[in-house]
Amino acid sequence: MLEITCNDRLGKKVRVKCNPDDTIGDLKKLIAAQTGTRYDKIVLKKWYTIFKDNIKLSDYEIHDGMNLELYYQ
Repeated sequence: MLEITCNDRLGKKVRVKCNPDDTIGDLKKLIAAQTGTRYDKIVLKKWYTIFKDNIKLSDYEIHDGMNLELYYQ
């Protein structure tokens, strides 16, 4: 079980628990449930890498305690 922190730099910081074999799309749905935004409007980034919905967290080497950048499209 991973705990990932997503920060949108506008004052909203979301902590989400998920599994390493979940996809980025699953993570976005968990974030959307906590923030109240639609999951298709969420963009997750780390530096300049934009994460795609169909790829697993373990393939992106996202580990427990990692911080991701949360943007709205």
